[in-house]
Amino acid sequence: MDKNSSWCGARTEMQLSSKEITVMGIINLTGDSYYSESRCLGADGSIDLAQVIKKIGDMFDEGAGIVDIGACSTRPGAALPDEEEEWRRLAPLMAVLKKEFPRRLFSVDTFRAGIVRKCFDSIGDFVVNDISAGEDDPQMLDTAGKLGLTYVAMHKRGVPADMQSRCSYSDVSEDVMEYFRDFAARAEMAGIKDWILDPGFGFAKNIEQNWQLLRELGKFSAFGRKVLVGISRKSMIYRLMGITPEEALPQTQVLNLAALERGASILRVHDVAETVRTVTAFRMLQ
Repeated sequence: MDKNSSWCGARTEMQLSSKEITVMGIINLTGDSYYSESRCLGADGSIDLAQVIKKIGDMFDEGAGIVDIGACSTRPGAALPDEEEEWRRLAPLMAVLKKEFPRRLFSVDTFRAGIVRKCFDSIGDFVVNDISAGEDDPQMLDTAGKLGLTYVAMHKRGVPADMQSRCSYSDVSEDVMEYFRDFAARAEMAGIKDWILDPGFGFAKNIEQNWQLLRELGKFSAFGRKVLVGISRKSMIYRLMGITPEEALPQTQVLNLAALERGASILRVHDVAETVRTVTAFRMLQ
């Protein structure tokens, strides 16, 4: 190899390692998630454990740094299972995760402190991914703090029935910023040392508010926390474009790139391989 080839190779390696970015793959132990291909629950309400383990393995092989497991659909209008049913779906997978993937990182998408405790007893350390930022269970923040778990706090602003009131902001970016200023204080009081900020795309926000939030995502870097963006195949894409979630992969990758340009460090996605390629393209632009 000549000197120029060697220099080019070193420069490429330097560019590729310039920013820490994590791709988070989505595993839905549900039968009603908005993206049909992500559903891992059969018609009888049971999971095909072998199929789920293979899907998780494929995600890690494709470059996921973390896999997010959830047993409650959070799509608008979804019926939430009770805690007993949520754990019934999770328990078989929790029982084998450490054996199948002993050095891998997982998060659990739940708003219930009881589920957090049960998962911790099963697999030890994991990341709590709470769409309610502790609002739906008053024990959640204290539980995460006492267990020393990393915590993803998402903005969803409650779930009142009136959609118009849910989407009423003086300025969506500034209001969400204020929400996280308040959350930072609550997290500190609960003893949560490591928390991740999720602006909550698609939750209590209309299409234009979601796009404004993405345009102004860079503001959230002021908190000095990792910023998680979950826009994969969401309604801010498919409703605007007049397509289905199944058709929204290309536009999802455009928005993933835009999120990275604005400071996102974690992308929560259905399509790991494609997102890893988007991350590679982003890094080459730095």
